[in-house]
Amino acid sequence: MEIKAFQISDSIDLKRFKSNYIGDVHSYSSSYLFYRHENNRFLYLSSFGVVVFCEYDELKISENIEFILNYAINPLKERLSEDFIIHKSDNQDKFDHNEAYLTNLSDEVIKIVLLNIGQSVALDYYQNQGSQMLDETNRHTKMLEDKGRLMMTNQTLLKFIGKTLNVKNNIFDHLYIFDQPESTWNDPYLSKVDIGLRNLFDIKSRFASIDYNLKIVSENLELFKDLLQHRRSNLLEIIIIALILVEVINLFIEKLFLV
Repeated sequence: MEIKAFQISDSIDLKRFKSNYIGDVHSYSSSYLFYRHENNRFLYLSSFGVVVFCEYDELKISENIEFILNYAINPLKERLSEDFIIHKSDNQDKFDHNEAYLTNLSDEVIKIVLLNIGQSVALDYYQNQGSQMLDETNRHTKMLEDKGRLMMTNQTLLKFIGKTLNVKNNIFDHLYIFDQPESTWNDPYLSKVDIGLRNLFDIKSRFASIDYNLKIVSENLELFKDLLQHRRSNLLEIIIIALILVEVINLFIEKLFLV
């Protein structure tokens, strides 16, 4: 079974999609929709902007993506994607590079496979976003090291802080979904497949890497906000000193005229 996953946007309005899509949903929650169609075709949508197709040809994938984009929030200009293949095995389960051999290919097993592939694509997307934020933050800290101050206006600095916080909050809003799904808690085989795929896609360490980068960015943002506050305080002091100086000059001029 051929699987293709795409990160098409920051998020997808699943509730609105479900109400307009022609097809009976197999299972769903606030974070995903899972459809089973004829000819063993499966469709998985996640709230964090990922769509996963199982046994869809290129034409059907393209048509479905165009439709799903009507419910996408902040569609991406360049889509990340990942391919995977699952095989029916007669003897043992095996997880290899970009493919898995499974003795059980029930609908629930396929859903776990699609979930993990979707998470892998999403982690690539969040890693890229986190790296971009970290690179931009490092550029400003390097400027601080070389020049002794941030070479940007207060408005530019506030825009940078706001943009970074928005991206960081968007990532945190979705990362909690990457916990082990409830369906695996009481099913040993589902749990085995989920753990095997998580190890294959290195979900845990990639998650930790994103979290580490976000913590570094957060620490630097706190520094930038402190510097911005310090800059405002200095400006206020200069204004007060200038006003006092003007008042002293006025008094001095008045005394000269009185003399």
